[in-house]
Amino acid sequence: ALVLAPLPPPPGLTAPAQAVLLPSRAAARALPGVARTTPVLAVGQGTGEEARAAGFTQIDAADGDAASLVERAAATLDPKKGPLLLAVGRGYSLELSAQLRRRGFVVRRRVVYAARPADSLPPEAVAALQAGEIRAALFFSPRSASVTVALLRRAGLAETVGHVAAFALSERIAAALAGMPWGAIHATPAPDPMALLALLGPAPHTAATAIEQGAGER
Repeated sequence: ALVLAPLPPPPGLTAPAQAVLLPSRAAARALPGVARTTPVLAVGQGTGEEARAAGFTQIDAADGDAASLVERAAATLDPKKGPLLLAVGRGYSLELSAQLRRRGFVVRRRVVYAARPADSLPPEAVAALQAGEIRAALFFSPRSASVTVALLRRAGLAETVGHVAAFALSERIAAALAGMPWGAIHATPAPDPMALLALLGPAPHTAATAIEQGAGER
């Protein structure tokens, strides 16, 4: 439900940094020119995997949310050893940047991608909903969950989710799904994508389908 697009490299993106902090998978894919030997601290394992796929070689990962990212940075990085590059989406991670600065870090927050709401749901998702073929939907961020709900309502598809179980990466994301007649809403106890898959359980005979994907771990 969100369309992600990298932006032109902002000024200062490639300046030396003690570490690159990645609060989302999309940020990991939008770092042209940044030295791949720079240590990376990712918000979670999935974002760390994206960073590895992008060529970074020194990767550590927090527990899947902004609070754990701050704590991991405070535990493993030193404010005296140079600035942090915080690569973010437009409008994201302002509070994360502020929390890191309160811990004494110099933070270069750079916007490397934009996430805009999709104009409509993918035609294949609409057809599958109307045919009753979707049994599960996975949600990874509050914003994309809210956008998906709005698109379902706009398309007159609200009643089609009665047979769909919604799986959210956090309670906050689950709250963004409220007000729709989902068959059920499940939230992970921790913002870990593997915990989300564990909630989903073994694949049923009718394949589960993700009708939305967010920008990354939240």
